[in-house]
Amino acid sequence: IIGYIMRKDLISILDLDKTDIFRIFKTAFQLKEKQKKGVRHFLLEGKTLGMIFHKPSTRTRVSFEAGMYQLGGYALFLSSSELQLRRGETIADTARTLSRYLDGIMIRTYEHQDVQELAAHSSVPVINGLTDREHPCQVLADTFTIMEKKKLALDEELSSLREMKVAYVGDGNNVAHSWIHMAARTGLTLSISSPDEYRVSQEVLKEVGEFRVSVFLTPSPREAVRGADVIYTDVWASMGKEEEKRERLKVFGAYQVNRELLSFAPKDCLVMHCLPAHRGEEITNDVMDGEWSVVFDQAENRLHVQKAIMLLLMGRDTR
Repeated sequence: IIGYIMRKDLISILDLDKTDIFRIFKTAFQLKEKQKKGVRHFLLEGKTLGMIFHKPSTRTRVSFEAGMYQLGGYALFLSSSELQLRRGETIADTARTLSRYLDGIMIRTYEHQDVQELAAHSSVPVINGLTDREHPCQVLADTFTIMEKKKLALDEELSSLREMKVAYVGDGNNVAHSWIHMAARTGLTLSISSPDEYRVSQEVLKEVGEFRVSVFLTPSPREAVRGADVIYTDVWASMGKEEEKRERLKVFGAYQVNRELLSFAPKDCLVMHCLPAHRGEEITNDVMDGEWSVVFDQAENRLHVQKAIMLLLMGRDTR
């Protein structure tokens, strides 16, 4: 296993440089290869990850929990209903306390600032498992999947990703924001197609203004997918936006990823979805289950990439 990330937390993809992302992907490839061969290395033996959940989860909880077990550690599920946070304990006090018990904290919550505050007062690594603003672990796993499926060479400059175009079609949400950050860090081309009233955050776009980044915004899904190596979508109403679903269904009707939209993209394009999917809304069954889809490969790779992240953040003293 190579190198270690020389920083404490993973809150945003912008926390990483190219070398960090390279280390994550290289480590994930190694861990995945060893697992497929039945090789087990208990590299986090004796370590405990606390997992704070303010939002429900399938992939995040199972992949982090299984990943810690496979690395020889233990994952402790901490429901928001069971923590004193619900009764008014401050985030800072929670962070200081948990740091005395744990070797790392993963949190899946609403406010991005809460994760930043948790990390500021924690003496152990904090991993952002999702906020309303960003979803870095998801997009790291997705980019790893693109490299794997497109058989891209992995070097410290991530140069092969500069040849890739990702077309994101749908709500300009936390996943789209992390894709913008990934484009800034790797140089891949990103085309985002959303209705005007659901575009990505201007604040996030300003964050990457200093980079030579190729991010294009268009209201036309057909224009977005032209020349795309990957077509990516997500639900139209994310968690916390369920009350807007009826209105969003009206607005997003033209943004469905279906066979007609794929006819405007190269024949060898991949289709991705971060799941859970609302089949028949943002994506059709025949596309999600078709030959273009790598949806369940990217879901699997959450496990391998997050194992790499945990190892690189929590395993420094195993060198």
